[in-house]
Amino acid sequence: MYLSEVSTELESIVDASIRKHSKFLIAILQEIQKHYNYLPVDAIKLVADKLKMPLRDIYGVASFYKAFSFNKKGKHIITACIGTACHVRGGPKIVDAITKELNIEPGETTKDMQFSLETAACLGCCAIGPIVVVDGVYFSNVKPTMVKKIIEQTKSGIKKTDIEKYKHIFPVKVSCPQCNHSLMNTEHLVDNYPCIHITVSFGRKHGWLRLSSLYGSYSIESEHEIPMDTELNCFCPHCHAELTSSFECPICNANMVPLMIRGGGTVHFCPRRGCQGHMLDV
Repeated sequence: MYLSEVSTELESIVDASIRKHSKFLIAILQEIQKHYNYLPVDAIKLVADKLKMPLRDIYGVASFYKAFSFNKKGKHIITACIGTACHVRGGPKIVDAITKELNIEPGETTKDMQFSLETAACLGCCAIGPIVVVDGVYFSNVKPTMVKKIIEQTKSGIKKTDIEKYKHIFPVKVSCPQCNHSLMNTEHLVDNYPCIHITVSFGRKHGWLRLSSLYGSYSIESEHEIPMDTELNCFCPHCHAELTSSFECPICNANMVPLMIRGGGTVHFCPRRGCQGHMLDV
């Protein structure tokens, strides 16, 4: 046993995460981080003990994925892009505006534990930068004067804002990069929009996968239950060509799946179940 004593709350959360996701380690760690906003040391040790896994293996996985954090973060995570494209469009001024508004520097958390500020070398949306991401929601073409409103929206519940009113999440129409056939399915809606329909395989299973067409949403529907951390093979349902590219996911390094945007551009998404890596090039 790695721990001589743990809180009842912590053990309850770890047990619930393991029951929900069996032995899928990444999904278990995601559940724990979702509750605490980081991975407490005692939680990692307890997972290792209950799964009967070496502690070094748990740390190896948790440290490999950028989505996990060992340091306690605020309730809301603000990430500002300072990559080349965003930099030349005023990215550093956006960071300055956020630091002034929250009175923290990148890498710090407000004293009330409400906000943590991070910067990123690239968030995969170069054409619509400067980009700011708050709790996974994308804001495009951000100006310093918009920062205060974004923070206010976050405090009031950014996840509940009207998609039609606020353009931080927006729909895309895509087609196969091989045969150019539309991948949009108007008969089935995901997030109340026509979904993106492709076919996938993993292990010995093969079936359909429906993706939300809202850039910034991670909603999916699938013919088969897909275990967390499973890397899918994706195909066009029309020409049956495999959809893969040489671009690596910035989070987990899997080869990303390319889809052509109708009217010009490409959107890439990570085929690993549970990974939220995606890129947009308009």
